[in-house]
Amino acid sequence: MNADHAKFLAEHYARVIESEIPTTTKVLIAVAKGNGDYKPDPKSRSAIEIARHLATADVWFVQSVLDGNFTFDQAAADKAEAQLKTANDTAAFYEKTMRDKVNQLRNTSGDKLAQEVDFFGMMKAPAVTFLAMAHSHSAHHRGQLAAYLRAMGSAVPAIYGASADEPFQAAAAS
Repeated sequence: MNADHAKFLAEHYARVIESEIPTTTKVLIAVAKGNGDYKPDPKSRSAIEIARHLATADVWFVQSVLDGNFTFDQAAADKAEAQLKTANDTAAFYEKTMRDKVNQLRNTSGDKLAQEVDFFGMMKAPAVTFLAMAHSHSAHHRGQLAAYLRAMGSAVPAIYGASADEPFQAAAAS
């Protein structure tokens, strides 16, 4: 992959991530309107735990692409999640920080984004290609969290279409 290809992909994924931020934020805010301690099974994470993980892991994934290095520090992840006391704190952190990461992504050189990165010894690929994995990881946890919402006493927001709780409204043309 050359630098031009990497910049093209980075812009594509920047737009994808940017378009998902409002939806993910709505799901995170919905956790505040129900029982955040809800979990469908004792082995499951609670809704607030998933919300915190979703917010911090999305940031970590994009930052790892920007750094060109995937390392994971459980203590640092636990500390980051612990700083998010409420679902509203989590949503505010997510919205602001992900927008900042998108801006940083757009300002990263194609050469850096095209560099091969090792993903925990499992695979090597150009850094920018891991944005697809980041997006899938985010969608996975957002869907998991959305499945909790009604059972925990909250409303399910429109995500890719209307929900029983929120009609879908197309964005106004500019």
